[in-house]
Amino acid sequence: MSAVDEPLYPIAVLIDELKNDDIQLRLNSIRRLSTIARALGEDRTRKELIPFLSENSDDDDEVLLAMAEELGVFIPYVGGIEHAYVLLPPLEALCTVEETCVREKAVESLCRIGSQMRESDLVESFVPLVKRLSAGEWFAARVSACGLFHVAYPTSTDALKAELRSTYSQLCQDDMPMVRRAAASNLGKFAATVEATHLKAEIMTMFDDLTKDDQDSVRLLAVEGCASLGKLLEPNDCVARILPVIIDFSQDKSWRVRYMVANQLYELCEAVGPDSTRTDLVPAYVRLLRDNEAEVRIAAAGKVTKFCRLLSPEISIQHILPCVKELSTDSSQHVRSALASVIMGMAPILGKDSTIEHLLPIFLSLLKDEFPDVRLNIISKLDQVNQVIGIDLLSQSLLPAIVELAEDRHWRVRLAIIEYIPLLASQLGVGFFDDKLGALCMQWLQDKVYSIREAAANNLKRLAEEFGPEWAMQHIVPQVLEMVANSHYLHRMMVLRAISLMAPVLGSDITCSKLLPVVVDASKDRVPNIKFNVAKLLQSLIPIVDQSVVEKTIRPCLVDLSEDPDVDVRFFANQALHSIDTTTMES
Repeated sequence: MSAVDEPLYPIAVLIDELKNDDIQLRLNSIRRLSTIARALGEDRTRKELIPFLSENSDDDDEVLLAMAEELGVFIPYVGGIEHAYVLLPPLEALCTVEETCVREKAVESLCRIGSQMRESDLVESFVPLVKRLSAGEWFAARVSACGLFHVAYPTSTDALKAELRSTYSQLCQDDMPMVRRAAASNLGKFAATVEATHLKAEIMTMFDDLTKDDQDSVRLLAVEGCASLGKLLEPNDCVARILPVIIDFSQDKSWRVRYMVANQLYELCEAVGPDSTRTDLVPAYVRLLRDNEAEVRIAAAGKVTKFCRLLSPEISIQHILPCVKELSTDSSQHVRSALASVIMGMAPILGKDSTIEHLLPIFLSLLKDEFPDVRLNIISKLDQVNQVIGIDLLSQSLLPAIVELAEDRHWRVRLAIIEYIPLLASQLGVGFFDDKLGALCMQWLQDKVYSIREAAANNLKRLAEEFGPEWAMQHIVPQVLEMVANSHYLHRMMVLRAISLMAPVLGSDITCSKLLPVVVDASKDRVPNIKFNVAKLLQSLIPIVDQSVVEKTIRPCLVDLSEDPDVDVRFFANQALHSIDTTTMES
């Protein structure tokens, strides 16, 4: 190849690769577009590469998706913002393909490019693109157009703005439900760019049409528009135009629309304000909490605490709590689980007396639920109740259930209880802990599930930190060390794990007098896994104990282990000996 022909090489290679039958090769070539563009230079990228890509929109969807993504960040390779318009044709072609994810990525890239373009280029190139897509014969083009209006509108002339509003109105009444869905989904973004005078007169008319659509898939997307449009309107207009729609939607014949209302209700309440929420939306919310579709009740139950924050405690007790009691015994375990994940947050809202009277019975009911996720969701939020009612009442009413759950047949429930034990211990104090929960902590060390045993060992460390070395020496250490004679090697290994975690907390004296002798004895265990864990543990004890102890006790033990028949034991023993030598040299 001659020197004159050399610059042609990158695009020639790209053309060959994009015609190759191997999709991975084509995909790789698209991923290298920026490298090829740098090799070609800005001028040839604009004149050769971009036109070639514009004609190459019939490839595999995966390749087209990569192309749409690459072109979104391609402005620097075509010569900067003044040439950004040249990127529009290939992306316009991608906006018309059948695959949804390709179109969405192309629209995203067009929005990114459009937000950086000069006003004159937007008017001359971007707006005509939006108009062409809006008039496209194939519905895919019209769907893509809906996501571009909010970029095209702000810099347009008054005449163009009027034309764009009219075009969007036509898209809201399109024959194809897919187009109307896209118009409903993007109406909020478009409305945010439209002047206040046109917002009430034209945008709200489009919104009304979408809320009355015969397709529930269009109406449910219009629900999202309620919140976004409500923030743009004056409070009085919001109550007059948005509130009736929300109430109608909460009774919609389609459960999917009601589900969307339940899911968006908190945002909708913010849009219409506290007064309308209390007078009009509370009845609507109560209907959703008692909906005959479980999916709607799940969504509504998950919002109960956030919704009650907008109300006075009296209104919550009068209207919402009866529904909450019903949901706590709902036939759907997923409804009960959704309720359990948020109900503890109602305690600070209702206050101590109401929590004790109304919520505690519900908590206790959910703590005994047959579905483990329900119990887990309650356990994980107990601290919110403790802050309100105090530890005395908590221990009397909830802790018997917690002790029962500590032996639950589902290991994830046991794990959740273990992780909550240190917090309980700090709140209950030493006396209560010793009486009620101490034995459980030891029992977990011998659980058949490894995650439980590991969590139990970490739990002992956290308890030692909470109550201090003296308490640990009296209540934890003797019981842990007794397990070293257990017949099951996994339980003996857990003793080593517990020692490694507690030693830094207990300090040098207790480690040397009580823990180290047990570790040295364990080095003579018949199981190699025990012995190499001893070597790792001894290495972790080097910084904790005095140098004299290292030389008199730890080094001889490691030397013995370094001559063990098992290769892993020798490896970890030699690693620990090297650590001793390094520490000695540094000191």
